[in-house]
Amino acid sequence: MKKSKFGLLKRFVPYYKKYKWILFLDLLCAALTTVCEIVLPLIVGKITSYVEENIGVSFVKEDFIKLIVACGVFYIILRIIDTCANFYMASVGHIMGTKIETDMRHDLFSHLNKLSFSYYDNTKIGTLMSRMTSDLFDITEFAHHCPEEYFISGIKLICAFIILCTINVPLTLIIFASIPFMVLSLIFFRKRMKNAFKESREQTGLINSQIEDSLLGIRVVKSFANEDVEQAKFDKSNKKLLKIKSKAYYTMGGFQSSTRLSDGLMYILVVVAGGLFLAHSKISIADYSVYLLFVSTLLTSIRRIVEFSEQFQRGITGIDRFVEIMDIEPEIKDSKNAKKLENVEGRVDFIGVTFKYTSDGKDVLTDLNLSVSAGESIALVGPSGGGKTTLCSLLPRFYEVNSGEIKIDGTSIKDVTLESLRENIGVVAQDVYLFSGSVKENIIYGKKNATDDEVIVAAKLAGAHEFILSLPDGYDTYVGERGVKLSGGQKQRISIARVFLKNPPILILDEATSALDNESERIVQASLEKLAKGRTTFTIAHRLTTIKSADRILVLSENGIEESGTHKELMEKNGKYADLYKLYSQD
Repeated sequence: MKKSKFGLLKRFVPYYKKYKWILFLDLLCAALTTVCEIVLPLIVGKITSYVEENIGVSFVKEDFIKLIVACGVFYIILRIIDTCANFYMASVGHIMGTKIETDMRHDLFSHLNKLSFSYYDNTKIGTLMSRMTSDLFDITEFAHHCPEEYFISGIKLICAFIILCTINVPLTLIIFASIPFMVLSLIFFRKRMKNAFKESREQTGLINSQIEDSLLGIRVVKSFANEDVEQAKFDKSNKKLLKIKSKAYYTMGGFQSSTRLSDGLMYILVVVAGGLFLAHSKISIADYSVYLLFVSTLLTSIRRIVEFSEQFQRGITGIDRFVEIMDIEPEIKDSKNAKKLENVEGRVDFIGVTFKYTSDGKDVLTDLNLSVSAGESIALVGPSGGGKTTLCSLLPRFYEVNSGEIKIDGTSIKDVTLESLRENIGVVAQDVYLFSGSVKENIIYGKKNATDDEVIVAAKLAGAHEFILSLPDGYDTYVGERGVKLSGGQKQRISIARVFLKNPPILILDEATSALDNESERIVQASLEKLAKGRTTFTIAHRLTTIKSADRILVLSENGIEESGTHKELMEKNGKYADLYKLYSQD
């Protein structure tokens, strides 16, 4: 749903609340700087008027010098005040804008952390990165300059109108009557500028996403010698961005050119109209000088608004894209009366569970019923698309069931807090993700307040302690982005150590050894068996020999649970599992 500028500003204004005194002082300083600009034409008018009234009659040179010196001293004092006020605006005012940007980025990141897997399944990370960085950069300038510029311009316009009306009402009305034409040009171009800049933002996000995709997959790109393919894809997007930005700058050029034309027309209007008033003795030379100087001040003020309007559009576009994400409701969140899941034994029940990934998609699980005793080891096997990973993803509520219910120790997982639910479930996946940092930092991710001794114990249980000590800096060794400096087996053992440290009563092993070589698999499998001991365990198996000792093996397919039993029972049954095992053994 498209949001109005008023609606966007209404969402943005509360961010000023923490910094209201900074904003107040910033606007006070803005008023002081405005006084200097308004006073200068009045000083010039005062001096010119003195000369005009006294020349050739009672002109006293000493009095004139005293007047000039007094005006000069007064204006110097104002300029010192102006300098201090401007320093505050340029430094503290900008810092306020940066603080607001920081607060918004905090809120955006916090909100993104609450969104469910389904959102990330359909959203490019590069696009989100663009919104977290470049979109919010413009808000710094917007947050600082928006109230400041409009406040200054408002004061100048109102004060100028009042002062000029005291001199000559008809000439003042003629001048101010021309201002709406400048405003009309602003309105005409403003909408086009907003659309152009928003389109530019979106394309920048797509390029960021493409760069991220290409660079993260650089090994695949190079292994297939497809650098030219990636370059061609990038160049296509890059040229599209050039086209979009060119359109935006053409619009901006038209915008600024029209205001320059309006400037010139207003100047000549004052010169001609003021000259006619002067010729008919409707205005004095001193007042005519004041008008010329005030028009310069007025035009500077209007020009600043016009120039700021580009920044205003960028800021509004940034706020629009910020609000767009903030308005996305997390699909999965705590219920109103959610309680903490505590003292978990590990009994799990799937009751009539049906699930599909999209509203118009096909059911992955249909009316599935499954009861797992505390401490029982369950292995899930079957063809791809049978729902093995889906079933395990529903337990920690990474996705929400469409119908049915999942219970832990007799309590629905919808009635407990997400944090406590996931604290009691450990996941070891095939695709191990290590954060850019040290080995220790990655292990301690399983328990934030763990001691060094606890980290070492967890690493020993995972069979990782010895290889960690052989690394250049031991537990402080930097693992690289996504753990690129470690082998697959080493990364997997660190991820297992992470779960050992977490010590959850329920465990999900999602094809944790399928991507490893035989030697690494043997070491990791031994660690997994140690980890699974005494815990309710769900194992998604690719290599069937690894799950022979499971308490129960489930064969999952599109038709649901087709077979259930121990390895021996299922082999004797000579059904689907036996066929899969024989096929695997032959391979």
